[in-house]
Amino acid sequence: MPLIMPIKDLRNTTEISNIAHREQEPIFITKNGYSDLVVMSSEYCEK
Repeated sequence: MPLIMPIKDLRNTTEISNIAHREQEPIFITKNGYSDLVVMSSEYCEK
């Protein structure tokens, strides 16, 4: 299941990093209800 978070959650960068490393899948960041960014661990990106 995709991980989706609002852009305001990017204020807590440590939590976002921990989630990305733990889940090993991209986190889709939304802005005003629309997809805006994708955050992922470097290990996942290298797959």
